[in-house]
Amino acid sequence: MSDKLTHINAAGEAHMVDVSAKAETERVARAGARVIMQKSTLELIMSGQAAKGDVLATARIAGIMAAKRTSDLIPLCHPLALSQVTVDLTPDLAGNAINIIATCKLKGRTGVEMEALTAASIAALTVYDMAKAVDRAMQITDVRLLHKSGGKSGVFDAS
Repeated sequence: MSDKLTHINAAGEAHMVDVSAKAETERVARAGARVIMQKSTLELIMSGQAAKGDVLATARIAGIMAAKRTSDLIPLCHPLALSQVTVDLTPDLAGNAINIIATCKLKGRTGVEMEALTAASIAALTVYDMAKAVDRAMQITDVRLLHKSGGKSGVFDAS
């Protein structure tokens, strides 16, 4: 890992990194998030009876759409031609939560960590939005990078 910020040039100004000299490699990133809620809220979501519709399906689509729009949301991100985005939402009955795992893949010159993190975050925000009428105390937690591979920095796996 580098010890310098790559989005800051020699003059101390923010800039978009030139990746044209980098080799194209298969790149994968996986990010997670968790939405903790009341037991009754989780039961409502799992029953498919939420007033706004199918919460998990909508959050999955929102996450996928968000990954595709990451460069529109984060100023110095490169627009990427993603080859695959998956967003999995898994109810955790014991923890009264929904666990979210977003995975992004491509063959390119720059990583897809921000796309995976954006997908997981927006999926979590969508769960919150769709269920806030019954549970405003929901908490979005544990948004983090879980895995990345590809590029010269190699593999990262969160502990």
